Amino acid sequence: MADEGRSTLPLPDYDHLPIGGLESRVRSLTAGEVEELLAYERTHADRLPVTEVLTSRLEQLEAGAEPTSGDPSALRPEQSTGRSGSPVSPATSAQPFGPPPHGTPDQRGKPKGDRA
Repeated sequence: MADEGRSTLPLPDYDHLPIGGLESRVRSLTAGEVEELLAYERTHADRLPVTEVLTSRLEQLEAGAEPTSGDPSALRPEQSTGRSGSPVSPATSAQPFGPPPHGTPDQRGKPKGDRA
């Protein structure tokens, strides 16, 4: 079931924004829109770093700051680095090695006299 309030938020992808992207993207919002996001955050995830960013921006706006266009290069969830999965491959794996000469818990070492 989709959350009714989520579709009406000033930033439609708000729930998926990394905090670095959020800091830039809220700069384009009015005080009322920031208050709306702050109320949504407090009733849902209530993440301290996010509420601090929103509260700080709201204080800036109330002190006379004007909304700006924000940073268009801010991190957005729809942007990806194109990498997925593990970077480990047979080419980057460590070389296999034998047990140490003193043995392992499941494989006891041989006394020196028994070596051939």
